[in-house]
Amino acid sequence: MQQGMQAPTQAELEAWNDQLKEIGEEYRPLMEDLLKRMVPSAAGDSVQEDMRESFRAGAEALMRNPPLIWQAQSRLLQDQFQLWQQGLRSLSGQQVEPLVMPAKGDRRFNDEAWTQDPHYMAIMQQYLLFSRMVEDLIDNLDGLDDKRKRNLAFYARQLVNAMAPTNFVSTNPEVMRKTLETRGQNLVDGLARLREDLANSAEGLNVSMTDRSAFEVGENIAVTPGSVVYENELIQLIQYSPSTEKVFKTPLLVVPPWINKYYILDLRQDNSLVKWLVEQGHTVFLISWRNPSPEQRDLTWADYMQMGPIDAMGAIEQATGEKSVNLLSYCIGGTLTASTVAYLTSTSRGRKATSVTYMATLQDFRDPGEIGVFLTEPVVEGIEEKLEQDGYLDGRVMAFSFNLLRENDLFWSFYINNYLKGDKPAPFDLLYWNTDGTNVPAGTHGWYIRNMYMENRLVEPGGIELDGVKLDLRKISTPSYFISTRDDHIAKWNSSYYGALLPKGEVTFVLGGSGHIAGIVNPPHKNKYGYWTNDELPETAEQWLADAEQQEGSWWPHWQAWMTGHSYADTEKMVPARTPGEGELDILEPAPGRYVRMTIPEVLGEHQAPSA
Repeated sequence: MQQGMQAPTQAELEAWNDQLKEIGEEYRPLMEDLLKRMVPSAAGDSVQEDMRESFRAGAEALMRNPPLIWQAQSRLLQDQFQLWQQGLRSLSGQQVEPLVMPAKGDRRFNDEAWTQDPHYMAIMQQYLLFSRMVEDLIDNLDGLDDKRKRNLAFYARQLVNAMAPTNFVSTNPEVMRKTLETRGQNLVDGLARLREDLANSAEGLNVSMTDRSAFEVGENIAVTPGSVVYENELIQLIQYSPSTEKVFKTPLLVVPPWINKYYILDLRQDNSLVKWLVEQGHTVFLISWRNPSPEQRDLTWADYMQMGPIDAMGAIEQATGEKSVNLLSYCIGGTLTASTVAYLTSTSRGRKATSVTYMATLQDFRDPGEIGVFLTEPVVEGIEEKLEQDGYLDGRVMAFSFNLLRENDLFWSFYINNYLKGDKPAPFDLLYWNTDGTNVPAGTHGWYIRNMYMENRLVEPGGIELDGVKLDLRKISTPSYFISTRDDHIAKWNSSYYGALLPKGEVTFVLGGSGHIAGIVNPPHKNKYGYWTNDELPETAEQWLADAEQQEGSWWPHWQAWMTGHSYADTEKMVPARTPGEGELDILEPAPGRYVRMTIPEVLGEHQAPSA
């Protein structure tokens, strides 16, 4: 026994014994649940096979390059020798600087024990040195095509990050302290939370990210005043109440994505894009997509177009008398909007769109980024088989996949907090939205993956045909505004840029700071992130950025100036503010409506496990 340590008392031993029994009682049903999930779906099995093939190809490429192996081994030996010397100096009481430190923004090793305690500092450095070696080996591999190398790097990163010492009780100083302080109650609570999260997951593990009981749609989020004035099988159309005496004559239709819920654009009053648009004098209509069940399995991309933007435009004409709208679209909602504008153009109805704005939208899918790891031919075939079987893509599966693109922030940090520390997640509205997912009908999702991501057909003249109409984005003369974000991991900005080169009409491209959400939902009063502008549209995204000028603050006022400066929102033709229900459409119910409140467990008839 180490000097200064006291033997535990009989009472302490009995308390620990009781706690271990309780851990065992939580562990047994947890393992039973995990065993039930051991058989993967066709899509999951395809991902595992692609992972095996990527590592096999990487090993073969490495064996063909003996100098690379020798260099890696030599550097590792040097690092280990320096680490050994450092350890000796630490044991002798000397202050030593770590050989390697986490990358900027890596919050896993923030606890002071990682740099103050020689034991934990050695563990951290061993891990970081190993992580660096793996990354360097893959970076320097030759003989692999770009896609295989990208997949190998992604899978290797997932495994290396899963092995981080922070993810284990005995090598995480924060968890060890809490385990001793609570006599293991944190582990008991953590196992219970893990069981609940597994019960509320589809495939994989959807970790709880926030205290869901702290939020309610329509009560403290999605609260901008308005009314549902139209609905069909797929959408509810919300018309927001005006907050100005006069409004622009041309209404504004917002087309959000349907792979998650619209209220990311109306989360809180201090960052609501919807509220800000109303305050600028727009008559704002917004599509709230249905959360589909297997009954909607046959809905297609063309159905989303017809029952989405096109039906919404017809409803807006009834509500306001206006035959044209300004379109504001986001993510996959933007891809659908581009399809819609091309469809209207080819059917001589292009003037129904006065202008169109694309926020973080892919039209050219040449480089989808890391999400492409899940979109190889074998994996897509597995997804298609699963879609045929179920009739829908479970939104929880998609959320798990997207979270793995930022695994340390969106998975492992919550894994540690929830299951090792046993803490309840803190209330956070953005993370509530992130876990309030939606399904996608089989007839839409399979077609979208195949035609967009796999074959990139939307950019081909006539490559996509909807309801007998061949689409050609190059024929679109509607003025377009593209806003992409520099750190977007879902719609890479350099890919979205190439969509801006397609229309023949006037195009403005703007690049925002930050990522897919924060870069778009960036209210002016926060004065954050900035954006880049360039009046020219050169052939490559790199050329555009090289000549772009950085601006301070939010892109929102820049967009509004574009709208008014070109009279798409005409300051000379303001009309009295329009109130929902004044036109030919009656109010069906108050905003935010029924559709946005539909959860995945509800539409699938599942029982949702209560939160601890």
